[in-house]
Amino acid sequence: MRLYFQVDGQGSPVVVLHGLLGSLDNWRLFSRRLAAHFKVFRLDLRNHGQSPHSEIMNYQIMVQDLREFTEDQGVPSVMVLGHSMGGKVAMQFAAQYPDNIEKVVVVDIAPKAYPPTHRCLLEALRALDLKGFRSFGAVDAAIAPLIADPTVRRFVLKSLIHDPHAGFRWKIGLDAILQNYDELIRPIVLEQPFRKPVGFIRGARSNHIEDNDLPLIQKMFPQVKLIDIPEAGHWVHAEAPEKFFCAVVKFLHGCS
Repeated sequence: MRLYFQVDGQGSPVVVLHGLLGSLDNWRLFSRRLAAHFKVFRLDLRNHGQSPHSEIMNYQIMVQDLREFTEDQGVPSVMVLGHSMGGKVAMQFAAQYPDNIEKVVVVDIAPKAYPPTHRCLLEALRALDLKGFRSFGAVDAAIAPLIADPTVRRFVLKSLIHDPHAGFRWKIGLDAILQNYDELIRPIVLEQPFRKPVGFIRGARSNHIEDNDLPLIQKMFPQVKLIDIPEAGHWVHAEAPEKFFCAVVKFLHGCS
């Protein structure tokens, strides 16, 4: 599958991958800043943003999408930054193509299995009768009981578009995401450790990477560096953008 992407900057290539229900737009400001140091590719993963939809969605197939992208762009070796679901794609890519990746930045996700905490939200979003809404504000109010955090709601609403003739519709492939949701919460499995540098950045107010996850992470990624961002929750890049940006640049440049 050929993924939709945008690119900024020059230099060593860095691929940025969003999380579940996100898109490359979530990473626009960060990537444009990072483009002062690297050539930054922002991708929409399948069933998200402006990339094609598919009934098949798992980490193996998303890794193949990423591999096809790097081959099309003529970048045989890249650095990859992934948030949440995108972080699992990055880890799986490192597992399957260790010779084609130099460094990995995993943002607030562990290689473990997760409980199906998003299923109710996904089902509720799919159940919304979008024809009944006349404004983005009305949709925002409707999903507020499901997503209390207004920052997260803004991220989700970026996947909603309005056609003057047809009304509102989701850009994301909600049916396919729900159908494959069990695949998206599975653990990442490495046949052997990935021995290149990997930075795990976690929001200190998030519970997505817990201290008892660290032995597994260290076993799978022996050259791991754990970076805590005290002010942030799961949406680290939005909640503490300056500290997050500095941590990423420092790690990618190889500074201790």
